[in-house]
Amino acid sequence: MRVAITRTVAITALCAAAVAIGSGTATAMDPVLQPDQSRAGVRLSHDETVAVAAGPMPALITMVVPLTKIGAGLHPETEIYRDQNGGVYASLRQVIAESAEHPDGSVTLLVNAPGSRGGRVLDIYQHWTG
Repeated sequence: MRVAITRTVAITALCAAAVAIGSGTATAMDPVLQPDQSRAGVRLSHDETVAVAAGPMPALITMVVPLTKIGAGLHPETEIYRDQNGGVYASLRQVIAESAEHPDGSVTLLVNAPGSRGGRVLDIYQHWTG
């Protein structure tokens, strides 16, 4: 378990660095640590979410992490299609961009420890007020 959490923290740090580089802006990412759920990540501000949506990071992440290993917690008012089994039919960029389109929209990116969360490597959650 300790090795899995250490890997998760290392992957999260790499993702945070990638987001910072990809956004091209000074960042104030809010770290999110959930050791009880075997995952860690970052919550991006609205400006960071907009920058990431417009940059190369979504494509670079999905070059390493297949869409089948990414979970999406969609906002209740999303326009992204989800089937009756909960399958999301959108790219990582589309999920991030939809949040970025809202004045207060943001996302949280969480890297999951190996073997946790149904085999998902990355989870993304959309946030905005209705």
